[in-house]
Amino acid sequence: MEDSRLNKVRDFYKNHHRLPSYSEMLRLFKLASKNAIYKIVKKWQETGLVEKINHKLAPTKDFFRLPFFGLVKAGFPTGADEDHRFLSLEDYLIDKPQASFLLTVDGDSLSGIGILPGDLAIIEKRTEARTEEIVLALIDNHWSLKILRRQNGRLRLESANEKYPPLYPKEDLQIFGVLKGVIRKIK
Repeated sequence: MEDSRLNKVRDFYKNHHRLPSYSEMLRLFKLASKNAIYKIVKKWQETGLVEKINHKLAPTKDFFRLPFFGLVKAGFPTGADEDHRFLSLEDYLIDKPQASFLLTVDGDSLSGIGILPGDLAIIEKRTEARTEEIVLALIDNHWSLKILRRQNGRLRLESANEKYPPLYPKEDLQIFGVLKGVIRKIK
């Protein structure tokens, strides 16, 4: 019952971009007592799913966590692993949330390493990167997401698609971030 109520609140949040009020939760849960809602919300606060900010309910990162059921083979079928833990995608994908942002990938220059148009790229803001890292760079006043390489002491940006030649800066190459992950929604 508790999970179904939480799922209703998550659905409400997805549709309205805010948590429901106590009155709206009464209707969502088909309850008659605001005290019952108060107890439910208090339990969610104690478990770290929601918090109050300026007297309003707000979701925490744990509000969005998903059940993690373990391992699944992509080869021959095996028995199901029933390990019931929870995992926040933010915790899994983002090491430094305060220094990270998302960009939508446009173009196929990184398709050879599985980064496709429409993917969400998780970028960690950094001004330095190691060679072989995928970087968000400003090269001669043009933004690009490419692999950073060094040849004879000279930096260049490379694609992972043979259609595109390496980019050598004529004037300037600045690193603004490093790719930390990619999210793709399967349609």
